[in-house]
Amino acid sequence: MNAAALRILVTGGTFDKNYDELEGRLRFGNTHVPEMLALGRSRLQVSVETLMMIDSLEMTDEHRARILAACRAAPEPRIVITHGTDTMELTARTLHAAALDKTVVLTGAMVPYAFGSSDGLFNLGSALAFAQALPSGVWVAMNGCFLRGDRVRKDRSCGVFEERE
Repeated sequence: MNAAALRILVTGGTFDKNYDELEGRLRFGNTHVPEMLALGRSRLQVSVETLMMIDSLEMTDEHRARILAACRAAPEPRIVITHGTDTMELTARTLHAAALDKTVVLTGAMVPYAFGSSDGLFNLGSALAFAQALPSGVWVAMNGCFLRGDRVRKDRSCGVFEERE
């Protein structure tokens, strides 16, 4: 893969939450993505762009339109999007409907990266690998699996993603 052929779009979600000890709740600061890339010893040349830092439950159609516009504007043919898991499937379907001629992989975490026991580092690494290997289209990468963006759903009873028939 040549230099800067992959872009990471950051939107927030559990992936990037921190615990505020004074208020006793989760909050957003700066994205953890650069730290995660360094910790994972990534050798990929990527461009990281923070679009927003919000919980995906607060994501609106306007936010999804902003994500789509960023995908269209990105010069890179391969994109990874960090996203909250609660509405990831809605964004995946929105991007799929746009029929982009790019490989777009959405990923997230069930536990914040800052907690140390997060699945986020593994999911980010998987998403980066899948983005390099999968054909054009929209995909969701969670827990070592890749799923088609137009058929993915989150099974809230067990907290995993699966493909619908």
